Amino acid sequence: MFPSDHYPFKKIHGAGNDFIIMRSPAKIPDHNLIAQLCDRHFGIGANGLILLSEASGIDFKMQYFNADGHEGTLCGNGGRAAAVFAYLDLISRKKMRFEAIDGIHHAEILQSHKGFFDVEISMKDITHYDLNDDRLLIDTGSPHYVKRCDNLSAIDVIKEGAAIRHDKNISQNGVNVNFMQLKKNEIHLRTFERGVENETLSCGTGVTAAAIAAALWYDKSAAVVNTKGGRLEVRFSHSADKFTNIWLRGPVQFVFEGSINLNQKQIYSAF
Repeated sequence: MFPSDHYPFKKIHGAGNDFIIMRSPAKIPDHNLIAQLCDRHFGIGANGLILLSEASGIDFKMQYFNADGHEGTLCGNGGRAAAVFAYLDLISRKKMRFEAIDGIHHAEILQSHKGFFDVEISMKDITHYDLNDDRLLIDTGSPHYVKRCDNLSAIDVIKEGAAIRHDKNISQNGVNVNFMQLKKNEIHLRTFERGVENETLSCGTGVTAAAIAAALWYDKSAAVVNTKGGRLEVRFSHSADKFTNIWLRGPVQFVFEGSINLNQKQIYSAF
């Protein structure tokens, strides 16, 4: 049993993209506390915090906060991890509907075994993007810049990613930055995520953006995307300039669970 002033949470990752997930408390933690929870040295450690709450007509509502403590746009791997949390703690069904910041999504637990899961979620339709021979600008629930390259391992993702992320000529609000290479008919991807302000092991909306880039550049009708955190798959219907019926699939793992006192001002202090 957890103390009455503590909130239970689960640590879950989707292809290395890791999250603290809990039912939404009556009072949302402020951004400083969220950032401290996500701190890998003094907190639980995560790329973000996900809060789940009840909502009419669907199974749950998902609210996502980046590691910097501020509310973010859609997190694709976070949505897949949230589906696992809901399956374990809220509902017993493997098929579900949930609301995120960009609208309604469907999710399905395709396989489960001893804390390991194979999960897919639907993504929003894509009708607008900005493409040239070198890069794709697109919103897949979060804004993304996809740049194709010939030597992915040589890219300084943090330096080059941060420069593009903060370039006001590209976006006033900043973008997530993906470096993509096609090798042996599979996509290899590295991502610099805004809000985390670092390279992450995987990014679901970035994987989706890369799959659409591959369709536009290489005429691929579906994609396997290799990230540092694992392999993900994206399938979709493509007609003219429109992408519909988009599904993101990949691994999810339950890591551990615990509880945290959200009433405290901070998790750690300087002496």
